[in-house]
Amino acid sequence: MGTMDFKTDPGAVTINLLLIVHPEEAAGEQKGRRGRQTEGGRSAGRRVSRESCEPTQAVTSYSNKGTQVTVEIHPKDTTPQLLKKLSFGKGPRRLPSLRGQDNRGLQRTEAPRPPGGKDLHAYPWDKSSLKSMPVDLQQFEKLDAYALKVNVKNSVEELVTALLKQARTDLEKVRAIWMWICHHIEYDVVGYHNKSQLSSKPIDVLQTGKSICEGYAELFEQMCSIAGIQCMKLSGYSKGYRYKLGQTFTGDSDHAWNAVYLDGRWHLLDSTWGSGAVDDSFTKFTFRYNEFYFLTHPALFINNHFPDNSNWQLLKPTLTLKDFENNMLHNSNFYTLGLLTAEPQTAIIRTVNGKASVSVDCRSATLFKFELKGTDEHGLMTLKKHGMKLDIYPQKTGSHKLQIFAKPSKASEDVYKCVLEYVVECESVDKAMRFPKGLHQPVGPSWFTERQGFLRPSHPDPVIHTNDGRCSLTFTLGKDISVFALLHCDTSSLTEDKRRQHIMQIHRGNQIELKIHLPHAGNFVLKIYAKKKSDPGNYDYVFNYLITCLNTEVKWPAFPQVYSKWAEDYEILEPLSGLLPANRNVQFKLKMHGIAKVLVRADDTHPLTQSRGCWEGTCNTSGCGEVFVMVQENANHSFYSHVLKYEVESQ
Repeated sequence: MGTMDFKTDPGAVTINLLLIVHPEEAAGEQKGRRGRQTEGGRSAGRRVSRESCEPTQAVTSYSNKGTQVTVEIHPKDTTPQLLKKLSFGKGPRRLPSLRGQDNRGLQRTEAPRPPGGKDLHAYPWDKSSLKSMPVDLQQFEKLDAYALKVNVKNSVEELVTALLKQARTDLEKVRAIWMWICHHIEYDVVGYHNKSQLSSKPIDVLQTGKSICEGYAELFEQMCSIAGIQCMKLSGYSKGYRYKLGQTFTGDSDHAWNAVYLDGRWHLLDSTWGSGAVDDSFTKFTFRYNEFYFLTHPALFINNHFPDNSNWQLLKPTLTLKDFENNMLHNSNFYTLGLLTAEPQTAIIRTVNGKASVSVDCRSATLFKFELKGTDEHGLMTLKKHGMKLDIYPQKTGSHKLQIFAKPSKASEDVYKCVLEYVVECESVDKAMRFPKGLHQPVGPSWFTERQGFLRPSHPDPVIHTNDGRCSLTFTLGKDISVFALLHCDTSSLTEDKRRQHIMQIHRGNQIELKIHLPHAGNFVLKIYAKKKSDPGNYDYVFNYLITCLNTEVKWPAFPQVYSKWAEDYEILEPLSGLLPANRNVQFKLKMHGIAKVLVRADDTHPLTQSRGCWEGTCNTSGCGEVFVMVQENANHSFYSHVLKYEVESQ
């Protein structure tokens, strides 16, 4: 017996108390003696034990599957009772001396304190950072590379000793342990299905190189303890494998993860989910490192981790289990791709008059795709500068799975990752919103089309409604861009060439106008392609519009057929219709430059005269089925080139 001073930091208070430490060899009794808090009948993980007897108080009772130490505090000059004992687990560590200065160099893990006010983060997420503390991943590059190469499996202590050779701060120690576990321990899919073959003891996890979440968390906890880092294994519900949208959670916890104490605050991490993923059949694990689950911001961690003890949400305010069940699931891809929020925030969406809407906000330009029951036919997705908007029109009642995918705009690979999943409950169908199969998502102009050189669109919306079957779109084009446009309609019997003739391009400087005359009522897709004028290759698809016309009286003829000699900056002022009336005098007015002569050939040949930049004249359509416009580019030559062709109505 003796008295000693506790001075854990410069601001500590000196307590003059009598300490009694009782050793006991029976390490197996520690589980039965360890106090455990429960909430709702479920285990809440290890907690600090507190003895209810007075005046004795046990201030430290902590197990890391190795040494358990319980220190009793008695008022000075009182007779202590034999209430708590010091137990040893299996392992090479020795009991540190508590006499004199013998323990000065010993690094011991302080008893984990329960989370308190300074550990809490505001909910909902403030969009500031994915991490709960400042982390510069570039500074970890050398440490990460070192940790991955460490190959020690004799004992957990030797492994930690090897890992900490390159770690100086507590954060670096935690990082080295995290990286090693995430890259060396695989998920035990066999053990998951057959628990009799499974062990979660840290030494077994280390030596077999596999475990389930319980083993990941226990190994992490013990390695941190050896490294002198306070760490807790937490249990709770998770939205992981086998999670179904909108499901409720009952019964025992289904997942385990950790909390670590760094820079005076508790932080959360999940090394199981950081290591990789299993396939849909849960028969194969693939290492796929996920940085997101290292020191994750609690307001994001709660998205798919609900601890048994709500204090370990580290949130203010805390969420209820009902909140957790109802909240939209945002997987790690959602945040690592720079997405911020999604609406609605519930997993189940109900249509209103056959329509449901989803929107996503993001930090930077992002490309999106969606699938409703495996197809993107029944929706209208538009890209925004900082996100996207999606309107869904299911064509059958009932439940529909909606998935939304995303990728960075500058990604070299055309790989979209799933970022959101909803269930759309459709009670009624809007038959009028059946889109053509040729409609490509996303629809309409956006920041993406601007990058392709289509600036200042006259129609920023993705859908163009026309009552008389005519519409006109204008853009300012970037330099050296050649444009090709095409109309598509599921119900049209016209050939592609004929449909192309219902679009007329007019160029005025760096502006382009697309005139569209629809051949009939219906839903049409206007597809726009582009390439560099200097590029001899094919045109690349850029974007499309949806053009709708409900007027069944609409029946516009095609524009005249254009030949290759028709220059890009030529313009037809009249006649715009490619079908001329029979036995009529038809007025021609064409804007062309650099031309010596212009002839209109019907049954007879009619020259046009130049006046104020235009070639004008009249042609009679009697006795002919076709009318051609021909130009002579050089007055010194007699050769004429065909530039336009008109059809004449049958008599």
